[in-house]
Amino acid sequence: MAKLTSREQDYSKWYNELVVQADLAQHSDVKGCMVIKPYGFAIWERMREVLDGMFKATGHQNAYFPLFIPKSYMSREAAHVEGFAKECAVVTHYRLMNDPETGEIIVDPEAKLEEELIVRPTSETIIWNTYKGWIQSYRDLPILVNQWANVVRWEMRTRLFLRTAEFLWQEGHTAHATRNEAIEEATQMLDVYADFAEKWMAMPVVKGVKSEAERFAGAEDTYCIEALMQDGKALQAGTSHFLGQNFARAFDVQFQTKEGGLEYVWATSWGVSTRLMGALIMTHSDDKGLVLPPKLAPIHVVFVPIYKTDDQRAAVCEKGAELCDALIGQGYEAKLDDDDTKRSGWKFAEYELKGVPVRVAMGPRDLENGTVEIARRDTGEKELVPLEEAKDYIVKMLELIQEELYTKALNHRVAHTTRVDTWEEFKEVLEGKGGFIEAHWDGTSETEEKIKDATKATIRCIPLDQKEEEGRCIFSGNPSRGRVLFAKAY
Repeated sequence: MAKLTSREQDYSKWYNELVVQADLAQHSDVKGCMVIKPYGFAIWERMREVLDGMFKATGHQNAYFPLFIPKSYMSREAAHVEGFAKECAVVTHYRLMNDPETGEIIVDPEAKLEEELIVRPTSETIIWNTYKGWIQSYRDLPILVNQWANVVRWEMRTRLFLRTAEFLWQEGHTAHATRNEAIEEATQMLDVYADFAEKWMAMPVVKGVKSEAERFAGAEDTYCIEALMQDGKALQAGTSHFLGQNFARAFDVQFQTKEGGLEYVWATSWGVSTRLMGALIMTHSDDKGLVLPPKLAPIHVVFVPIYKTDDQRAAVCEKGAELCDALIGQGYEAKLDDDDTKRSGWKFAEYELKGVPVRVAMGPRDLENGTVEIARRDTGEKELVPLEEAKDYIVKMLELIQEELYTKALNHRVAHTTRVDTWEEFKEVLEGKGGFIEAHWDGTSETEEKIKDATKATIRCIPLDQKEEEGRCIFSGNPSRGRVLFAKAY
């Protein structure tokens, strides 16, 4: 296998090589789309399984809505259609035919759709048109629905997992009787995303609200979690939108109140996508390959037997099978790699590349001594451990790896979060160590756009725990009531 380009040499190239060489995904012949390979999909499935359980624990149910959206629906909410118009794929015909002159396959001109269909970029419009038939009374509320689906947003510059024309995600769409209930829902789901990111992905995040310019098209407020990658760039890892009554008004979704009056429904939507795969890679991985937090690893432990003779192979594999069975009994995914077509050195490198958290090796001498060699993927540390103690040792090690990956990522974020008070400081930090920059902003979209044009840095969020602090905007010099979080971002 080819050696990865180092992160220091070319971070972007390192990322692209790692995704492909670790068998996570590959580019498709369909421009801008990707094939997620089984190992990559196993990680995504684990993410999906955990998140799905968290959604259901908070009262949500799964449903499914059409991939195709009538074009007229998109025009009902002006800000929404403006936000997505440039990314929409449009279906105009429903049949192909052989060209009578050339024999080539062409679109049948007689098969034009009466109304063109948009391939789902997000589902607010189709869902709120559906909710109109579901909601008549306050007794029908709240509706707490999530769907797991694919969406299409026509991207010209793509990168596996981070930005592709088609990607996988979940999108929650909820309906409520009051403004406060909807805001509570939006913030509750933000907390769910933050818990998942920190406790499962071992990725620290900042919870905040987007500026008006960065807000989701059609929302009154967009809440977000922002993470910092190893290269000093930010990544938006999840969003939760308070939609107010915008979509209910656009689709005339009203309900009879307890008092007998009519009121428009209050709404939220929220989602995370396969972008989380990119975040996972760039938060923890190193120049040798993937580093996976144990809670999301498809394989927690791999046992690699080392032997010279068939008798040695049988004896070592027997012990390996016993250890793997014991770990499986504890709820872990353990693999005995007894493939005799590959050398142990090749296996070590392969599992290192794929980020398996713990590797166990046992050879003839270990067999005699009743020991195994246990190696941590994240630090590379190795230790000889009595075989009879190996199971408990590995279980504790997996817990420790999960904790220490989070601590390492948090320390990196702290070290790369800088408070500045002047425009010169801002530019110096941004072009130097990068990372998050805490700075005063005057609250205007005009200033925000000028900063973005000058530096490519954007306001990642206004932190929810922002402290009120009188100051001066770093760019305009106008009064500011608090610091916001700037960064260059993916």
